[in-house]
Amino acid sequence: MSDHTLTTRKISALLKRGESETVEFKKTFDRETIETLVAFANTRGGIIFIGVSDIGEVIGAEVGRETIQNWINQVKLCTANTLLPEVELVRVKKKDVAVLSIAEYPIKPVACRGRYFKRVKNANHQMTVSDVVNEHLKTFNTSWDYYVDDFHTEADISLEKVQAFIERVNRTREIPIQDDPLTLLRKFELLRDGRITRAAFFLFMAEDSSLSTIELGRFQTPTLIKDGARLKTDLFAEVDGVMAFIKKHISKAYIITGKPEREERWEYPLEAVREIVINAIVHRDYASSSDSIVKIFDDRIEVFNPGGLQPGLTVEKLLAGDYLSRIRNRRIADMFKEAGLVEKYGTGIRRILQGFEAYDLRVPRFEEISGGFRVTAYNKIASETLVEKTTQVTTQVTTQVTTQVDDTTIRLLHACMEPSTLTDLMHQMDFRSRKHFRSAILGSVIQRGLIEPTIPDKPHSRFQKYQLTAKGKSVLGKITHGGSSSQKDD
Repeated sequence: MSDHTLTTRKISALLKRGESETVEFKKTFDRETIETLVAFANTRGGIIFIGVSDIGEVIGAEVGRETIQNWINQVKLCTANTLLPEVELVRVKKKDVAVLSIAEYPIKPVACRGRYFKRVKNANHQMTVSDVVNEHLKTFNTSWDYYVDDFHTEADISLEKVQAFIERVNRTREIPIQDDPLTLLRKFELLRDGRITRAAFFLFMAEDSSLSTIELGRFQTPTLIKDGARLKTDLFAEVDGVMAFIKKHISKAYIITGKPEREERWEYPLEAVREIVINAIVHRDYASSSDSIVKIFDDRIEVFNPGGLQPGLTVEKLLAGDYLSRIRNRRIADMFKEAGLVEKYGTGIRRILQGFEAYDLRVPRFEEISGGFRVTAYNKIASETLVEKTTQVTTQVTTQVTTQVDDTTIRLLHACMEPSTLTDLMHQMDFRSRKHFRSAILGSVIQRGLIEPTIPDKPHSRFQKYQLTAKGKSVLGKITHGGSSSQKDD
């Protein structure tokens, strides 16, 4: 249970206090145990002690090598959304007691075998249809960071940091904030009924916490690290910390423009890189036990953070701008917007792409991997290497493949009758590997002079499309009007 481990003293106090809205005693693990976990998840979270009688007497639990894993598997199979309780085995009065903990679930309601439960005082109650509907409606208007933090108090945040936030906002705000730190926290719903929210803790934590860890590394090879650092502070400070580490390990040139002052040009477009970092911090899944990771190599920067794309959103839709902004941490995002770090929801990806396009660099790679999301930004070395490799591959393909117009080429020519993006072409032709399609299919046909990019001087532009050349139109015309797929393209 990491930072939230129960002490012997706290366990004794809970057992003495008896069952409540957040505490349940069970002699053994059974069906009702899972129902209680669901009820806790739908209410305020809670703890189940297994090996304890209804009156709080410790009788002990028989826990074998695979017992705990079997319990977890049963919970997973019986719940939707799937619950994963934390399980800890403790010794109380020289007997084993299993402690199952579950936090309040952000997306409600959770079901157990198709039935919904909530916790009322010290008992589970099946939810009515009205209860279920209301919980769904509340879910649509909230997010994980909106909930009260059960493990931290007002003493765990820094009012000095809140004051610094106010001063930062007032530098650009037309109507300055006149409130004191506590009043501001209440107005932004970061402090409710005297309790801080999760967002408040992560934004203004007084001391370092492993819950916000970001690992930073400068790599000489994929396995050899030259320099490293670890950030475990508040989210605003982490943006500055990550950017400072990146600037430390990338190069900067000075360009003579004829002006009195030299112009700085970094190896990467810093504003675009900063946007990548901010997106990672704002959209991270802070309920995950994984850390965010930033890796700097000779030719690229990789930024990984736990938490994949929201349901229904794909990388293709993200790059095409074909989506409605859905924010994992709405309160954190709101505060970043107030601070001027986020301009407008849903525009960050566009600014990233525009930044790299202005630098004439390869478009960053966005991908979902290992339960998280990774963005890879490439510098000039990687961009030039890609062009060189693409040229080599297309030359080899052109040499090895005859000039015969095969079925794949015909389909591509038809798809390019109107200028189309790479993503559109892949979708029309049912290709999934962007790398293979670009080099082996698209590159080959471009090399043969049948199609051409609409922006040839900026091959990596996000506005790039592909269209038929005069030669391509001629070949397609011959095929369409009586030719065969064995038509030569000269």
